[in-house]
Amino acid sequence: MERRRWLNQGQPQTLVIACFLLYINAAFALLAVLSFSGVPGIALLPIAAGVLGAYGIANERRWGYYLAVAVAFLPFVLSALVSKHHSPFAGADIFTLVFEIAVVALLLHPQSREYEKVWFK
Repeated sequence: MERRRWLNQGQPQTLVIACFLLYINAAFALLAVLSFSGVPGIALLPIAAGVLGAYGIANERRWGYYLAVAVAFLPFVLSALVSKHHSPFAGADIFTLVFEIAVVALLLHPQSREYEKVWFK
């Protein structure tokens, strides 16, 4: 019987921390969405994708890794689309920006990439 888990401590620390940060990011985003009334349900899609990507990584699924990378880049893509004439980082809070860069760096770290290539199904 295969065991499902939310975090996999047997993975490299780069992937474990990336999973943890994806879960934390989803929790904060959910709190932000719930604090505003009238936010469309589509706003929950990136949150669910982040949780699903982290869960996929913890269970060594290749689709989870690729979904997590896409979710990690999503804030940068959305910021670039919103601010066409300005820097995509112009309105970003410094802590949020560092957090988003950290998730991308952890997922694309050579140790994470090697582990994903060898062990993920």
